[in-house]
Amino acid sequence: MLKRLFLLLPLLLPFATSASAAALPDFADLVEKQGPAVVNISSTQTVRHSAIPNIPNIPEDDPFYEFFKKFMPPNQGPREFESKSLGSGFIVSADGYVLTNAHVVEQSDEILVKLTDKREFKAKVVGTDKKTDIAVIKIEAAGLPNVALGDPDKLRVGEWVVAIGAPFGFENSVTAGIVSAKGRSLPQENYVPFIQTDVAINPGNSGGPLFNLQGEVVGINSQIYSRTGGFMGLSFAIPIDVAMDIVNQLRTTGKVSRGRIGVVIQEVTKELAESFGLPQATGALISSVEKGSPADKAGLEVSDVIQQFDGKTVNRSADLPRIVAAVRPGTTTGVRIWRKGSTRDLNITVGEMPGEEKVAAKAEGARGKSGESSSRLGLVLSELTAEQKKELNVQHGVVVDEVLPGPAARGGLRPGDVVLALNNDDVKTVADFNRMVGKVEKGRTVALLVRRGEVTSFITVKLNGQ
Repeated sequence: MLKRLFLLLPLLLPFATSASAAALPDFADLVEKQGPAVVNISSTQTVRHSAIPNIPNIPEDDPFYEFFKKFMPPNQGPREFESKSLGSGFIVSADGYVLTNAHVVEQSDEILVKLTDKREFKAKVVGTDKKTDIAVIKIEAAGLPNVALGDPDKLRVGEWVVAIGAPFGFENSVTAGIVSAKGRSLPQENYVPFIQTDVAINPGNSGGPLFNLQGEVVGINSQIYSRTGGFMGLSFAIPIDVAMDIVNQLRTTGKVSRGRIGVVIQEVTKELAESFGLPQATGALISSVEKGSPADKAGLEVSDVIQQFDGKTVNRSADLPRIVAAVRPGTTTGVRIWRKGSTRDLNITVGEMPGEEKVAAKAEGARGKSGESSSRLGLVLSELTAEQKKELNVQHGVVVDEVLPGPAARGGLRPGDVVLALNNDDVKTVADFNRMVGKVEKGRTVALLVRRGEVTSFITVKLNGQ
């Protein structure tokens, strides 16, 4: 039996090899044609740190500086050093517009773009959108090679895709794989239906293009799932149609407008579906309706299940935020709900989600006598809910939603921090915080009492002196 098997092997192996060779695509032409439009991006940021570990970054005009100075080695004080990061991007127009991830260029003092022909250009940021992690930068050049854009909706699970980027700084590296899934929702990422692939993506690939076999960009490589920090077979790309919508808004208006309706939603479980009489566990269950919001005005109620919005099916609760966000504010559209055993169709006029610019404008409206506000700190804040206060066991405070480039970022504040006090005065509302900041003289330092997790500590922040 074994002898007969060995005799068959020479006949079987060439056939298998030939079939495998026929099934595997050749990416060489694609890379040769599209590769020149892929760029390497290096960004530089100046960071100021204390000379002694575990000592906070305190400005030299702060009284505490003299106290900590006694513990410093002779002739040594706070030092500045350059922090550099590497990423990828691709040229979307011959006149120098480049698309990449926001996290590749955020808070950068200098951005350098390097082409495959070794030319280097300094770039300026046209606009960024943190919610989708998209950034548009511009280099001063003409006649540049640029990519062709594809349609992510036509991608099929199992289809071959190719990535070009600079993993760990290895320029213009090519990796390939297949589409593992479409429309993936990731934690803390509500506005992007990610394309999941098994293409090898590592640090430095961020912002680089994902191509289909026709040589068209279908996504921007953005994230990986990893327990080691390196590639583990799960990578995620932002669909190019989502990215280009952001790009067009940034280029034309300088900001991104998103729709909102003012509801809190949760997933419809099998048990909830049975209790509501739903035939399938799909849709987004409304657990709260903001008073006076578009949803409230349209007649949406708690326990309604949103099944369709703007003609698009809501399969999971995670689908609704990005569907609503994609609708232009002020648009009246239809919403289909399940209520008490039957479907109903309502009309709703979509509102606008507050953006960074509007938050800053609100802060300016609450400025104190000195004409300054919390926008000088670079903080986006919101009120603590009763549930949050109970969970954190605090009586007052405001939560940090976003930390924009500025003094707060340099001081080390993070999203999720709860500011309890400013210079020993309790902070009860965002208006309180703005008023307190407005009373501080230009160039002075404030001490913020911050709750982070289970730890409460003071963080010093020097206000802008401009």
